[in-house]
Amino acid sequence: MKFLAGFVIAFFANVCFAAPSTYKVGVGIADVTGPAAEINTMGYASPTPLTSGIHTRLYSRAFVIDDTIKRVVFVSVDVCMIDQSVKTEVVKRLQGKYGGMYSAQNVVLSGTHTHSGPGGYLQYVLLIITSKGWVQQSFDALVAGIVQSVDEAHNENAMRDAHIYYATDILVDANINRSPSSYLNNPAWERAKYTYNTDKDMVQLKFVSVADGEPIGVINWYAVHLTSMNKTNQYISSDNKGYAGLLFETKINGPDIMPGKGPFVAAFASTNLGDVSPNTMGAKCLDTGLPCDFVSSSCNNRTQLCIAFGPGKDMVDSTRIIGDKQFQKAWEMYSKDNSELEPLEGPVQFAHQFVDMPNYNVEVQDPVNGPTTVKLCSPALGYAFAAGCVDGAGAFDFTQGTTSGNDFWNLVATALVEPSEEVQKCHAPKPVLLSTGEITWPYAWHPSIVETQLFRIGQLLIAAVPGEFTTMAGRRLREALNAEAVNSGGPSNTKTVIAGLSNVYTHYVTTYEEYQMQRYEAGSVIYGPHTLSAHLDQYKKLTRSIFKNEVVDAGPIPPFLLDNQISLVSGVVFDRPAFEHEFGDCLVQPYPFVRPNETVTATFVAGHPRNNLMQEDTFMTVEAKQSDNSWKVIRTDAHFDTFFYWEKTSAVGQSEAHLRWIVPADTPEGQYRISHYGYYKNIDAKVFPYNGTTQSFEVAAMAA
Repeated sequence: MKFLAGFVIAFFANVCFAAPSTYKVGVGIADVTGPAAEINTMGYASPTPLTSGIHTRLYSRAFVIDDTIKRVVFVSVDVCMIDQSVKTEVVKRLQGKYGGMYSAQNVVLSGTHTHSGPGGYLQYVLLIITSKGWVQQSFDALVAGIVQSVDEAHNENAMRDAHIYYATDILVDANINRSPSSYLNNPAWERAKYTYNTDKDMVQLKFVSVADGEPIGVINWYAVHLTSMNKTNQYISSDNKGYAGLLFETKINGPDIMPGKGPFVAAFASTNLGDVSPNTMGAKCLDTGLPCDFVSSSCNNRTQLCIAFGPGKDMVDSTRIIGDKQFQKAWEMYSKDNSELEPLEGPVQFAHQFVDMPNYNVEVQDPVNGPTTVKLCSPALGYAFAAGCVDGAGAFDFTQGTTSGNDFWNLVATALVEPSEEVQKCHAPKPVLLSTGEITWPYAWHPSIVETQLFRIGQLLIAAVPGEFTTMAGRRLREALNAEAVNSGGPSNTKTVIAGLSNVYTHYVTTYEEYQMQRYEAGSVIYGPHTLSAHLDQYKKLTRSIFKNEVVDAGPIPPFLLDNQISLVSGVVFDRPAFEHEFGDCLVQPYPFVRPNETVTATFVAGHPRNNLMQEDTFMTVEAKQSDNSWKVIRTDAHFDTFFYWEKTSAVGQSEAHLRWIVPADTPEGQYRISHYGYYKNIDAKVFPYNGTTQSFEVAAMAA
């Protein structure tokens, strides 16, 4: 009977799924953490906060997939979004090392969308105003780390024959729609096809070695913003997806392997998260505690009083909860026997084209005139963009849902450039606040040439999109590409996953119906109401080029604007230790006796963190005393339970490093100590390393 049962199971497994293709797969991970002090964080479109330390480090996670004929590289980066200059420079450096093996066509860079990373690395003016212009260290850290992660994945000794398994499941309680009134403006028949107003689907690829069945890595896609760490946060943080990745990698690599150092790589990547928030308690009014206005997300006409809250007691706890939910579901999917998963079967292919988006013509269905060809718009932002959203409200008196202008703000906006009649008409009903496509000083404010890209791995399509698609916009794209693939001779079981914030940033993409509501996401659609239609048309063209072998021309080359950049960020002049102290001196020692779940703190005389970014290194360690009296590093500044905070204590170069370690519940009894590392700059501009260590302290058993 056991034999018969095994035969039946094997038979139906073979009926359900084809034999997996064997691919060459390599994975790599590298540090991309930028300047941890006095640099504006990217994402909340606000001049504050400035970085003041590290909670978790930022990583680039690379996956090279090769079918012996063609090769693709998918890179998920802990960064708010990818900029065209970053993509261009990464490809240039890869080509310098590997020749024509890598190009813009077969390399995808996708940002996770953390809002807690250093800004200043984007080449277009609008995107670096709040960071006081260009920050070379941010750019250098990103490019160097991304290239290093691809180097590791490319390494011939690291690439292995592998099977790739596709899995999908539902995670219900880790996201909400932050613009439900916009979603409700979509057709009722379309909304009726779906149970939820956000995508609850989690998609995961599992990479397994053919030779020994050992795990190589995973790529996970789930729609949620990385805004668990809110706009008051000063720590660099990879937010909820970064934490999920750390949990997964630790589970496989083991707790003794430091973050970013193990062979197994787990990327929790972005997808169509445009209107999706991790702050699952919803938006409440700070003054009354009542729900915010449903349409405008305001309280007594004030946007700043309407804030969405996460499920935790504070933002770190909310990050932990949402990250852990993603990890737990991903681990459940990963733990299934491979026979229960769908193997990818078929070739590796890619299609790519640069597109002049403002001049893109697309046919749309006009309710009066029927099929009509329309042209997209010159880039512009609306009033609702300035209002912000419930995850991070804007300043002044802007509100979401605004479809008419304001005389005062119109006057302010025209000080830069007065929107032309053509731009205003093209973007209607959006009232144009900033006609960025018509501003050319000191150089371009927004991209016009946009990178579009599509990967195929067997029956899976990965659509690398250059912005933030809303829930329904993403659903329409996936549905359109699946149908186009099948109609073009592709597999009947073709499925599409969206890789968001890839290659270049173009803000948001909403449906036409959502655009009419002019909430934050719609006010941030820079190419006008038919932007989604153009993306559907363009990505269907890329799909046909893959399955019908149709040639797509390269398109116009985007500008590379690094020579045009302006920076108003002050440099580090020099560092000076506190009176009668040296760099690395411990000013505040830890309490000598602590228990698990308590917090250990220490303060050191510090140099400025921008003197050396300490990439692939650490500003702090926690060490445990071993039986032979040696000390073993058990924590770095990349761990979720450590906090490195830097504080300037005087205007003449004095600063301190405040280190915290929240002692985990399972920490063994014994002696521990904390060390701080850094660099200081002399008045002659020379930079020198320093370090310091606390006295040892005892971690006792958990109190009964």
